[in-house]
Amino acid sequence: MSAAGGKVPWEGEVLSVQPRIRLLRSFDERSHSYLGYVLRIRGTLSGEPQEFTVSVGKSAHAKHQFRLGDRVSGVGSPVADRRMETADLYRASGLRLLARGPDRGRDPPPYLGVPSDLEVYRERGHRRLSATTYRSRCLACLWGCEMPVEIIVDHWNPSRKTYRTETFCYGPKSCPFYRPGPTRKVPGRRGMTWEEEDWVDEQDTEHRGPDE
Repeated sequence: MSAAGGKVPWEGEVLSVQPRIRLLRSFDERSHSYLGYVLRIRGTLSGEPQEFTVSVGKSAHAKHQFRLGDRVSGVGSPVADRRMETADLYRASGLRLLARGPDRGRDPPPYLGVPSDLEVYRERGHRRLSATTYRSRCLACLWGCEMPVEIIVDHWNPSRKTYRTETFCYGPKSCPFYRPGPTRKVPGRRGMTWEEEDWVDEQDTEHRGPDE
């Protein structure tokens, strides 16, 4: 049953909390938008039992400090453009923390505590993460992230775009679960392709030690 304003009610147990970050690519250039967090929930959506994802804002996470095992409820709008979101619902409101999950700390991997502020993710930088490893090992980890990616294929014609998702790791370099997967290739104008090789990840995280 829909709530007022086209929103749908949901409730359930938090299975993971990860950053909600959007990536814009244009050949060898990229930029990130740090938007909030994504809750993976096992519960009910419009009264129907299922597993689903909900995006929440920075202020909501700052207030509630969501973590694995919490029981949460609210309402949200079905995502209008799935190319730009990895969540099923966004514009979440009426959030209520119904029960607090256990404090699991952050060790060992996967790291299951309360995720850091988005500025911490920005400062840490990320490495590409195998999509298979993400699904099998990192789905609950606070340092994992699945990003919707918008690619401007021709910067002289910005309306020419393509979309995909990519997975990344913001966690310690020494994590035994980490697998990079294949390098990412970015299409460009006139059939050109740019390959994002290992040095990009190394440069992005060179300020961190192996256990940071």
